[in-house]
Amino acid sequence: MPGGRLTQQDRQRIGAWLVEGLPYAEIARRLDRTTSTVSREVGRNGGPAGYRAELAHRATERRARRRTPSVPPRQETGDAAARAAEEHAVEIAVGMGLPRMTARVLIALWGSDEGRLTAAELTRALAVSPASVSAAVGYLAGQGLIQRESLGRRDVYVVDDDAWYRSILTGAEQTLQAAHVARESAQRIGLDTPAGARLARGGAFLERVSLDTMESARRWRGLLA
Repeated sequence: MPGGRLTQQDRQRIGAWLVEGLPYAEIARRLDRTTSTVSREVGRNGGPAGYRAELAHRATERRARRRTPSVPPRQETGDAAARAAEEHAVEIAVGMGLPRMTARVLIALWGSDEGRLTAAELTRALAVSPASVSAAVGYLAGQGLIQRESLGRRDVYVVDDDAWYRSILTGAEQTLQAAHVARESAQRIGLDTPAGARLARGGAFLERVSLDTMESARRWRGLLA
């Protein structure tokens, strides 16, 4: 079962394999660890180009000395708990209608320390193709759940405190458009027909709900600050 703290020898192996150009998923497989364990280890210690095993090990020991126990001894901790939480969040997002790959990208961003990752970092962390990440971030950006920022030649994908607000407004605006289509269709078909009357009722309902949602989102936006 993958888990446990990385040893100094583990870190030396990670450094050597990074020099060889191995992806995070392959390094994790060789160490019998999760890909997220390797990506976090490298990310917090200089990245693929700047990772140094000795420096990483000393930095980890310093963090461990500073850390104060804050949870009961029997509480599940570490990479296994983090991985389980991520997988649970992905399943919830899938259940809400997101494609699985899109859900994985969103949860990876939400779970990152700074809420921002490049396409390359997402590709390595999730062990998927760049095309898969590209399709996922395109959808998420269109829904207002993430933002795209340029960093030289690279794109950085960001989730911030306003992500939920933008997403709710985007969804409400789409619902409002559907309401207008339904009401226009009702007029063309004829309000005195069963289909026209049904479309008119549906359009009125969707319009009211979407407007109320926008108003509520604006009223409570301050909670995200």
